Amino acid sequence: MADAETEAALGEQPEEPRAGGRVQSVVAGAIPVLLGAVAAWLSFGLNIGSLTEPGPGLWPLIVAGLLVASGIGIIAVTAKTRRDTEAFTRGTIAVLAAAGGLAVYASLYEIVGFEVPTVLLLFAWLRFLSRESWLMSAILAVAVTAVAYALFIIGLNVPLPHLIAF
Repeated sequence: MADAETEAALGEQPEEPRAGGRVQSVVAGAIPVLLGAVAAWLSFGLNIGSLTEPGPGLWPLIVAGLLVASGIGIIAVTAKTRRDTEAFTRGTIAVLAAAGGLAVYASLYEIVGFEVPTVLLLFAWLRFLSRESWLMSAILAVAVTAVAYALFIIGLNVPLPHLIAF
């Protein structure tokens, strides 16, 4: 915020983001459509159930539907308004890295339990995406995992897979 105020005081305008182009606009909408379609297909393998007796696949199906609708909305808005999306930047790489970390977390979660993947994911996000110090990243990752453990496993008795038993 101080940078924007400094630029305004100097009479400079903040830099406008680069336009990504029409192809990137379609890609930006197609990615959530494809992810949502795959997630919807996988959710049918989890037993959808009904609205009165939902199965484990109902919420993933709802989220998948929202992903598909969002992607279609992105494509429709960019086609109708003829406006481009922002160009992919270094920040895009950080988002992809965060999503990749979340995918690894989800794959390790059932195998290793709640604690270890959670500490590792939080540490990686804090250290490499937020650029916190090594010590602060370690302290926060362990502390937040401990609070989540206390809240969900001890307090709410949620049956999460975990290694540490109290």
